[in-house]
Amino acid sequence: MAKMESTLKNMVMSLTVIALIASSLLAGGYVLTKEPIDKATQAKKDNAIKEVLPDKTAEIGRAVEIKLDGFEDAFIVYPATKNGELIGAAIETYDNNGYGGKIKTMVGLDAEGKVVNYAILQMSETPGLGAKAPEWFKTKGDIRGKNPAEDSFKVSKDGGEIDAITASTITSRAFLASVKSAYNVFVKYKEQQK
Repeated sequence: MAKMESTLKNMVMSLTVIALIASSLLAGGYVLTKEPIDKATQAKKDNAIKEVLPDKTAEIGRAVEIKLDGFEDAFIVYPATKNGELIGAAIETYDNNGYGGKIKTMVGLDAEGKVVNYAILQMSETPGLGAKAPEWFKTKGDIRGKNPAEDSFKVSKDGGEIDAITASTITSRAFLASVKSAYNVFVKYKEQQK
C-alpha cells in the first residue's frame, strides 16, 4: 500500500475517521451500560426507601417533588401510610457542600419529624475520612431519634451537639444540612396535604 502524501486534506480526513471511530465506540459503550446502571441506581434507591421508613409494612405513596427556596434541584418525598394515615416519609435529599461535592441521602422521618434512619445514596468523599459518614452518624454522632426542629443539628465545632467525623468537618456539615433539608421538605409536604 502506498503511503499517503502528508497534506492538510489527508490529515483532516485521517483525524475525522479516527474521531468517528472513537466517538462510535464511546456511544456504543454508553448505550450498553446505561440500562444496567439505571437499574442498579433505582434498586439502590428502592432499598434505601425501605431501610429508612418507620414501618417496613407501610404503604409507600407516589413520589412527590418539593422545591425549597435556595436549592436548584427538587427534593423527592415518598410518603408512608398505614391504614390511610401518614406515619412518616422517606425523603431523597442532598447538599452540594460536601468535601468531594454533592452528597445525596435518603432520610426517613416519622410523622413528628424525628429521624428514623438514613442511607447515603451518593457521595465522593475522601476514603477513610468523609467516607465514614454512612456509619458515623449511627454510632458516635447518632442522629436517629432526633428532630431537626428541636435538636441542634450542628457539629460541636459550630456550637452544636453532634460530634463531627474526625478530620472531616466539611462532610459532617454537609450531611447534617441534607438531613435538615429533608425535615424542611417534610414540613412543607405536610402543609400541602392539609
